[in-house]
Amino acid sequence: MINNNLSITSEEFVEEFKLLRDYLIQSYFTIDSDISRINLLEKSGMNQEQIHLTKKIVFEALTDALYTVLLGLEGSATIGRNQIMYKILDEQLNELTGDLESIAWEKFHGEDI
Repeated sequence: MINNNLSITSEEFVEEFKLLRDYLIQSYFTIDSDISRINLLEKSGMNQEQIHLTKKIVFEALTDALYTVLLGLEGSATIGRNQIMYKILDEQLNELTGDLESIAWEKFHGEDI
């Protein structure tokens, strides 16, 4: 859903990334999802314990990737080879300000599947 009149806080911005991660995990590992990977994993011979381990690995990989992207946008980590601080602006040119690193740490770490 696109809402062009919405300006969000740093915390809400980070929450959007967390929601994306949670949506992808839920969708990949739910049988009736359009992007489910359960049938593929089962066809490969994986049992439920192996599928759960795969889910945990994907969860951790998405957590690391999205957390790093957020820190990279803030300039406190590299995205690829370069560490550059970016300005994040919404469509009304409101700048997203705040400490993404500490917010992202709180939202992305300490959770487990």
